[in-house]
Amino acid sequence: MSDLNHWQSAKLPDTRTLQGRFVRLEKLSAARHGDGLWEALEGPTADPRLWDYLFVGPFPERNTFDDYLAGLEGSVDPWFYTVVDQQTGNIDGFLALMSIVPSAGRIEIGHVTFGASMQRTPKATEAVYLLARESFALGNRRLEWKCNADNARSKRAAERFGFTFEGTFRQHAVSKGQNRNTAWYSIIDSEWPYVERAFDAWLGVDNFDNGQQVRKLEDLRSQPLTE
Repeated sequence: MSDLNHWQSAKLPDTRTLQGRFVRLEKLSAARHGDGLWEALEGPTADPRLWDYLFVGPFPERNTFDDYLAGLEGSVDPWFYTVVDQQTGNIDGFLALMSIVPSAGRIEIGHVTFGASMQRTPKATEAVYLLARESFALGNRRLEWKCNADNARSKRAAERFGFTFEGTFRQHAVSKGQNRNTAWYSIIDSEWPYVERAFDAWLGVDNFDNGQQVRKLEDLRSQPLTE
């Protein structure tokens, strides 16, 4: 967006549930979502690598996990959403909108904590899409994604979702006693129509055959944007 003559500050996220085809995003509630999140993130089928690149976790004790969730629920920035499966009602993880700067129209998707049940599935893609769509609907000009530069899974996800790599911030943070270099990615508002169109097409019913994708998200994004 080069012309700011008519642009106004972005709005803040609110408690509305964001509805998708595969999942819905509900404002995180420790009371309503705690049991499901514990099962998805720390249960017997949980991803053993889940907490490797996150600033917190793992949580061997439930009371410590519950205290953590209570803090997430009370947070304004980051603003946390729980991922709920539309068909089963099962809880699959959480993620957040964060680094919220309405005056600049800048916001970030972060704290992506997905259980094994939704990793590499349409549910994971749709959860990110719903927050991206909400970010631009709130009037933001820039959507960010940041991750540990050693986290190959998160970097690959950012690229697949349509974020542009902007560089690496060296010695940006310390996580669990280790240096963290941070990889930065973004989508800006002029790019969003292409990215959104590809998300919509990829998530469509006709793009799946017996649960397998017909066309890749990256391929759909390369098509020209038409009216």
